[in-house]
Amino acid sequence: MFIDHIRILAKAGDGGDGAVSWRREKFVPRGGPDGGDGGNGGHVTLVVDNSTDTLRQYHYDPKLIAEHGKPGGKHKKTGKGGKHKVGRVPPGTVVYKTTAATVQQAVEMERSDEGIDLDPIADLTDEGDTFTLCEGGIGGEGNFKFRTATNQTPTEHTLGTPGDQGIYYLELRRIADAGLVGFPNAGKSTLLGKLSAAKPKVGSYPFTTLQPMIGVVEFGGFRRCTIADIPGLIEGAHENRGLGHEFLRHITRCRVLLFVIDMAGSEGRDPISDLQILRTEIKEYDEDLAKFPWKVIANKMDIEGSEENLKFFKARFPKVETIAISADKETGLDDLRVMLNGEISQKLQK
Repeated sequence: MFIDHIRILAKAGDGGDGAVSWRREKFVPRGGPDGGDGGNGGHVTLVVDNSTDTLRQYHYDPKLIAEHGKPGGKHKKTGKGGKHKVGRVPPGTVVYKTTAATVQQAVEMERSDEGIDLDPIADLTDEGDTFTLCEGGIGGEGNFKFRTATNQTPTEHTLGTPGDQGIYYLELRRIADAGLVGFPNAGKSTLLGKLSAAKPKVGSYPFTTLQPMIGVVEFGGFRRCTIADIPGLIEGAHENRGLGHEFLRHITRCRVLLFVIDMAGSEGRDPISDLQILRTEIKEYDEDLAKFPWKVIANKMDIEGSEENLKFFKARFPKVETIAISADKETGLDDLRVMLNGEISQKLQK
């Protein structure tokens, strides 16, 4: 099961209370105060781990709870600090702090998309990146800290402070150099499988791809790029129709968008209309995303009628770079690799 967004409860540990204690030994009957400080509560921290690519673990247990600090002890002993709680997340995880106070409120907000700050509080992209969700409470001071020249027997002490807590929204946005954008059955999965060692599910029915797939394309000379095959788009996706936002959030990090068009017009589709609809959906979802560099991959060129459709397509979009291929027959893929190599190299230099 692929989970790419979820709400979790995070609770840092409370600080331990300071102790009230007196030094009592055989030959020191009135030794004065010796109560130690309480230990600090554990933090709740997120860390990026490249070995995971989903938020699935939080689906089964949506809680990250750190240990409380231990109370102080006699003989001025400081209580043991609470153990930190570390949650591992995949690269590309964006963190939001919600306004919900309870998990039930968070569930209701998730249904209405309310309670999420407009801006993320953390964007975790690289292996080892860390972010502290909740700070642990501070341990209280024991009565030893309150001794003075005029107060040799203080009973004062302080309690540990409570740790931070909150409901957080985690959203995974897949990181890839290029994103394949297209309608269902446009041939994106087949193309990814031919370009890379990835093995996406391929079928002749809509929504074969139900989760983002990442493939690595090797160029030689230790050069490579990553390509994301995203679930097929439908008209109205920006309004969350079909797979909607399940698709669109994953292309916001790509350096270039590759619109895969069924140039043969299979299933009664019109290639020109398809590109116009796809571009509109991208713009309606995010105007900044619509400004990303983009190319067109004219797929299924082995099918009758595709050559004629390609002529009309290029006449309609003369300034759009279009690479004609057949993913099924593996023709035109070398030209596509050359384009990707140049495009990704150019972006890396900027």
